[in-house]
Amino acid sequence: MSTDGLTRITQIPHTIPMKTIRKSLFLALSLAALSGISGGAYLSAQTAPGEYLTVKAAVMGPGDELYFWWGHIGLIIEDSLSGSSRFYDWGVFSFNSDHFFTNFALGRLIYCCAASSSKANFDYYTAHNRDITVYTLNLSPQKKAEVRRLAENNILPENRDYLYHHFKDNCATRIRDIIDEATGGQFKARYGEAPGRYTYRQHVRRHTWFSPFFDWFLNFLMGQNIDEPTTVWQELFLPAEIGSRIADFTYTDAAGAERPLVTSVEILNKAINRPAILEVPRKQWPRSLTLGTAIAALMAFFMWLRKKKSTAGRVLLGVSQSILGLFFGFAGFLSFFLMTVTNHDYCFNNYNILFVNPLLFAAIPWGIQAARGKNADKRFSPERLLRILWMYVCVAAVLSLGIRLLPWFYQQNQVTVALVLPIAIVLGALPFAATTKKIKKDLRSDNSLGGPRRS
Repeated sequence: MSTDGLTRITQIPHTIPMKTIRKSLFLALSLAALSGISGGAYLSAQTAPGEYLTVKAAVMGPGDELYFWWGHIGLIIEDSLSGSSRFYDWGVFSFNSDHFFTNFALGRLIYCCAASSSKANFDYYTAHNRDITVYTLNLSPQKKAEVRRLAENNILPENRDYLYHHFKDNCATRIRDIIDEATGGQFKARYGEAPGRYTYRQHVRRHTWFSPFFDWFLNFLMGQNIDEPTTVWQELFLPAEIGSRIADFTYTDAAGAERPLVTSVEILNKAINRPAILEVPRKQWPRSLTLGTAIAALMAFFMWLRKKKSTAGRVLLGVSQSILGLFFGFAGFLSFFLMTVTNHDYCFNNYNILFVNPLLFAAIPWGIQAARGKNADKRFSPERLLRILWMYVCVAAVLSLGIRLLPWFYQQNQVTVALVLPIAIVLGALPFAATTKKIKKDLRSDNSLGGPRRS
């Protein structure tokens, strides 16, 4: 019950019969008792002594939706005095919030912290077939009370919202920082400068390997900023990494005793038939190279049909190049947009833009014109323009690999090159070679007749 409610009760006019007052007070007390789970638990969460508290970290595995592929983590505070168990969640957002999709596109996504029932959360994650592992933290009563104070402070209206960042400020990093506070800064002291296992890109791809399209597309959009070596501290943007690190972490308490941070690990649910998180990132470029080579072989077949004067070959070759121009042109446009307009800093300095960019949109009309077979000016026929376009892609893709020899360019873009380069070679370089041979043949023919004819 709020303070305003108590004030209103104490200011009841004297003209109201005492019987009515007693009934009103009884009703108010009854409502307060019925709302004890929420109101009483809330007051207890603020006031219960630390010795009545148990602090836990709950790590949830990946879910079905793309934004759940990296798992989730929440902080649990149980109060034996009231019997409450509150789940503090820094990963709360809503698609219905104002300008959600605009903010998401621009890299200005607002997340918030909220507290709810632990049981309700566990029921939800179990129903959605997600791993749930709970780590009980070994903290002194004083530190438990401090963690509770930090968590409660984070759900206040003036503090609950924050600017989300996929790697630097998310549901996991917020709990990582609270754990560091609870250990007197020893958590960061241990891991702040310790070399990490993988780069951000490699960590991302440990979670996306099972989806060829999204694995390639997300990898394409991310620039070289995520290819820098990381520290263990930075790797803790992943919930599972926090779980594995705190399970082995020890620290010195206020009395000078060495104690493990985690006293017990409990698996509440195990997901069934869900793709595993890779312990070691796979090399994905062979898969991209296989697909790129298959598409290139298909393009070569269409070109062979076209050479045989097949109408089907002409149409298939033109339409397929339009489709490739649409896909790669859109990918290049999105990359350019993320690099120049948004706050998605992990998409900056993306050198894939050298060969996959909005220029490839030109293949859409040229491909359609080539499919129709109406070439009024053979010097600037759509076939020739398409060859020039794909030749440019081929040269730029090779260049993007070559510049990696310089210390300023270290983006791991082999997956993108492996898909695009075989296609560009077939559509650009090979037709160019054939055209060159034809020109040489014509020149030899002219020479055999006594040289070029003059008018």
